[in-house]
Amino acid sequence: MNKIYEQYRKKITGQERFVRIAKRRVDRIMDALEKLGGCADQRNYDYSNTDIKKIFGKIEKKLKETRLKFQGTLKNKKEVT
Repeated sequence: MNKIYEQYRKKITGQERFVRIAKRRVDRIMDALEKLGGCADQRNYDYSNTDIKKIFGKIEKKLKETRLKFQGTLKNKKEVT
């Protein structure tokens, strides 16, 4: 890596990096959910309650797994300090 990049990277705190990256990723998730909502139009799509349960079951499972990752990290951080 070049020196300019190294100096820039050192000036950015972990919190600033987290906010920048997390915001971008959350925005992409929100956009994807907005697009998924477009599939709710029954004039264009045919689906059942089972289909809906499968979709939201997968989303909720992944959301829970991701939340637990953050909670576990915070718990470990508190134990160390």
